[in-house]
Amino acid sequence: VQLQASGGGMVQAGDSLRLSCAVSGLTFSVYNMGWFRQAPGKEREFVAAISDTENRKRYSDSVKGRFTIFREDAKNTVYLQISGLTPEDTAVYYCAASQGWLPKRTYDYPYWGQGTLVTVSS
Repeated sequence: VQLQASGGGMVQAGDSLRLSCAVSGLTFSVYNMGWFRQAPGKEREFVAAISDTENRKRYSDSVKGRFTIFREDAKNTVYLQISGLTPEDTAVYYCAASQGWLPKRTYDYPYWGQGTLVTVSS
């Protein structure tokens, strides 16, 4: 199983980014997909998740209204559209896959990508 996150970079406050996560080695359409992030010196935290059937989404309060998660099952890819970036969004962003209910805890996700770094300057 491989999850390959991409799309990170160095941006300025107020900019937008789209992160992608390409998945292989599992039946993508039956997995919930999540995005997490880890800022320097902090624990990994939940950002957003989307259910396998795409009829459920959930977001952390800190990103609600600025981040949008969506998926393209035909491409085995999940995306995180980020707008209104602030320096507080600086972190390594990870995608992860799970089954069953739509969890927010890291240990409920058995599969993880390697992360993509987003750095936001003020």
